[in-house]
Amino acid sequence: MAAAATDGGISSQLPLRMECISKCFGKLKALDDISLEVSAGECFGLLGPNGAGKSTLMRVIAGRVRPGSGSAMIAGDSAGSSRARRSLGWIPQELALYGALTCRENLLAFGRYQGLRGSPLQQAADWCLEWAGLTDRGTDRVRNLSGGMKRRLNMAAGLIHRPRLVLMDEPTTGVDPQSRNRIFEMIEQLRRDGTSVVYTTHYMEEAERLCDRIAIVDHGRIIALGTKDELVAQVFEARSEVVARFAGPAAAEFVAAHAGRMAGDAAQFTVAGPSDVSALLEAVSAAGLTLIDLSVHRPNLESVFLHLTGRGLRD
Repeated sequence: MAAAATDGGISSQLPLRMECISKCFGKLKALDDISLEVSAGECFGLLGPNGAGKSTLMRVIAGRVRPGSGSAMIAGDSAGSSRARRSLGWIPQELALYGALTCRENLLAFGRYQGLRGSPLQQAADWCLEWAGLTDRGTDRVRNLSGGMKRRLNMAAGLIHRPRLVLMDEPTTGVDPQSRNRIFEMIEQLRRDGTSVVYTTHYMEEAERLCDRIAIVDHGRIIALGTKDELVAQVFEARSEVVARFAGPAAAEFVAAHAGRMAGDAAQFTVAGPSDVSALLEAVSAAGLTLIDLSVHRPNLESVFLHLTGRGLRD
């Protein structure tokens, strides 16, 4: 796949620019003044708890939901327009394939839906099969493929027309670790070729590995935006995170009194240095609590997410 051009005409436009997007469904404000940009070859992550507004935002980009206010532009064209659709690929979480057709027949069908014909269509199908690691399975019927192979073919079908921007909605759902790693390699190849990706996932480690920048969305708003390291620095500066587990339910009151938070059965605190850890341990002893274990580490993306939303990524 050729890298996106950057000189003149539509190719010089950003793959995605959203300005002041808001959307209400009745009294529910699903999106609240969202603005963001995605550059060529960038993998841009959208993270948020369930119901945060990610799905609505993806549908606005795809042109399937019209915003109440603001603008969404795909390569310089309004989202939902015919020109924008030619620049956009959509890979849904649900598989959208024809089980009775072969892998190649599926790709040819989806290519025709995108207006491809003749030699360009055949070449696009060849590239997609190679990209997805399915060249030797081109004549196999889809219903006979493994779950991981179906997922990879589903991805290939969504970008057979070589779009500048691809929306990937949890593309590794339900696949084994080997297939997940293969999908990571496929996405990294797209980025090297200049294709931009907007990526949603419920796996924090995927966002840390794949995404150049990440937007954390909650209650319809972007509450944090930056690289993984920038987000950690914004929230925690140079502080470290202490994770402790106590015996008995009395710990919850102690944690709240010492500016901590509970995450499942673990208590989380942030500290500026070793002296703060010592002070925390003295307070635990003075409170008569039984400490089961304690660890100190630098905060990561999951720490940021929990701090900002108060919820886990899957909540």
